[in-house]
Amino acid sequence: MTTSKNLMELREQDIRAHYKTAFQLLEGFDHAPRIAKPAAETVSAGRSDIPGRRAFRSTTPGLAARNRLRPAVVSIVERIEDADDDDPLISARQATVLQALRRSLAVCNAVVNQYEEQTRLGELIRLNREGRMDPGQSQEFSEYLTAAALIAMHVFANMTTFLLSNHAGEAGDREVKLDEVKEVLTENPALGLKGALWELEHVLADHARDDEDLVPAIMAYCELLMEEISARVRNAARLEPFTAVSYRVESDDFTIDGFSPARRARSSTLVMTFKKPHEVVGNHIAKYQSLKLAKMLMAYDFQRQLNPFAELGGFIFTFMGDGKPGTGKTTLIQMMAGLLNEYCQNAGYPFRYANLSTESIDSYQGKSAQNAKAFIRSVLDPHVIGFGTVDDIDQIAGKRGDRQSSAGQQEITAVLMESFAGANTVVRGNCTFGMFSNYPENVDDALRQRAGARFLVDGPQTRDDYIDILHLLLGRNHDIPVGEHELYAAQEIRKAVAASYEAHSQPKEPGLVKVWEQVEGRIGELDTIAKMGTYLKAIQEADERFTGRAIKNITDAVKVRAMDFELPDEWMEDPALFLAKDYETKKNMIAELAKPITPEMVIQEINRYADSEFRYAGSSDEAAISQMVRDLGRQAEAKRRYLEENG
Repeated sequence: MTTSKNLMELREQDIRAHYKTAFQLLEGFDHAPRIAKPAAETVSAGRSDIPGRRAFRSTTPGLAARNRLRPAVVSIVERIEDADDDDPLISARQATVLQALRRSLAVCNAVVNQYEEQTRLGELIRLNREGRMDPGQSQEFSEYLTAAALIAMHVFANMTTFLLSNHAGEAGDREVKLDEVKEVLTENPALGLKGALWELEHVLADHARDDEDLVPAIMAYCELLMEEISARVRNAARLEPFTAVSYRVESDDFTIDGFSPARRARSSTLVMTFKKPHEVVGNHIAKYQSLKLAKMLMAYDFQRQLNPFAELGGFIFTFMGDGKPGTGKTTLIQMMAGLLNEYCQNAGYPFRYANLSTESIDSYQGKSAQNAKAFIRSVLDPHVIGFGTVDDIDQIAGKRGDRQSSAGQQEITAVLMESFAGANTVVRGNCTFGMFSNYPENVDDALRQRAGARFLVDGPQTRDDYIDILHLLLGRNHDIPVGEHELYAAQEIRKAVAASYEAHSQPKEPGLVKVWEQVEGRIGELDTIAKMGTYLKAIQEADERFTGRAIKNITDAVKVRAMDFELPDEWMEDPALFLAKDYETKKNMIAELAKPITPEMVIQEINRYADSEFRYAGSSDEAAISQMVRDLGRQAEAKRRYLEENG
């Protein structure tokens, strides 16, 4: 469960106190590289004598101390000024970049100072300076310095990216691709920043050929640096004092939230045809849960960066919608995105929609993972209401062990699995991810089970559904009478949903029906937790993929049922009634609407989830069998022809 953090404001006077030191770093310093190794020597063109590319010492263990090169001068200021064909005047873009870098360095130093004061690092620094440190404290001192170095580098990269994000579009479609960052030094914060600036200067020398490349090159480097730091913090100690609080820089509207990248709270430009709920024919449970989820997202509290539904239970962070082609998955996406867009416009909230498509799969090693991470970060941004979709996920994410899956697909699978239910996954309740597929059996089992809710998108089912969809799609350019039918009455959602839930009181898939009958015949009605647990164990024995994660998904779905109510429409229309209230008030208003959990709810959700798993397994097995039959048929035909021709 997510908990809110203490918010600490970084005072402007404390930040500006570091401006002089920050500019001195940008103006020039000596640094002998320790890890990185440039591809070639280049010479800086421009007003200064600072070399552009320098040789480094070997990274081979044991050779470093014997092979030190002399320190080289690093000047970000000169490097940036050289990116405009020797124009003697500094350009507006260059000034913007330098101001952003100075500001970011000053803020990261201010944060490190706060960290020193909140921990024993400040005391240990004084003891070390005075030569009074106990030898037994050296390990602790080293761990604190490493933590401070990681904090400094991440805050620097994070804020630089944030400040330059408004200027990212000025370069048009220019894009800078970097392989990796190397000069990541964690001995202490000062050395860490020098290593980062040293490598940044080399990135600019290689990729900032002119003024327009400055921002893309710096942002590409900072993104990679943040990824590298985020990977390292998993094994680092002494970081809790930093991650337990959030820091706010009010004048920049910038919040430091641990090692999570900050994003500007900007809405995405939606280019899609929105659908109204009555235009989604059939799909009653999927439509109902989408309507509820859209309103749940609007309960998010931007100040606390937490949603009461995420704390009380019942929030859907990930879901999977599956069904045959043409049953309405795209229409469902258009409906939910349209509702969220309308609600957010009314409330004045930034809304961001993003879709991970097949265009994200790249043959360039690591680029597919970067695209997937960018998609995740965009939707997770705690300053917006986010809706992310992965349409046709069976084509985008590869099945592990499947030889037909490309390396790019495998990269995307790894990113999605880590993001949806990884060790660092934090559910704030400001966003949701929907995965959609016509062939969910082709989705990796572990990734599919990370979908907390299942939406069966089965399209129109009844006679009334088919009349409604025919009338809807014909449009208005006709005078054909409707006949004896009340249009859209069958789409009255509460009535339809009640019937749909009731239908899951018993399972539907043949394999699950067999398990149900055996268990019920042996122990009777499943009206206790012990009997329900016996049923779950029997399902697991029939399908070994039915693991503890499946039980969690079922209990999450039950909690959603306990929140089986829609927030009133008027709460969305008039922000003063609900949206503008403080977190605790919203939480109490929601809690008053909650319903008790009943045995019927639990049984229905077990059957609904297990039915989907058995349906996926059956489809997957049938597809594999059909492929084998085709292969055997081709082999038999090939053998017959061979014998005819060579008999």
